[in-house]
Amino acid sequence: MLGWALTFLIIALIAAVLGFGGIAGAAAGIAKVIFFIFIVLLVISLLVNALRGKSPRL
Repeated sequence: MLGWALTFLIIALIAAVLGFGGIAGAAAGIAKVIFFIFIVLLVISLLVNALRGKSPRL
């Protein structure tokens, strides 16, 4: 999921450099949403593993 967020971020940066503001804004918004979903799922995963007594595998 983090890979998808980085992909949309790169698309947004390229679109912004080329002057496509609408596409850049949309891609940046999508990247932001995917990144925050990733962070939430990461925290949930770490909490579940901590409650089970397993060490996190990073």
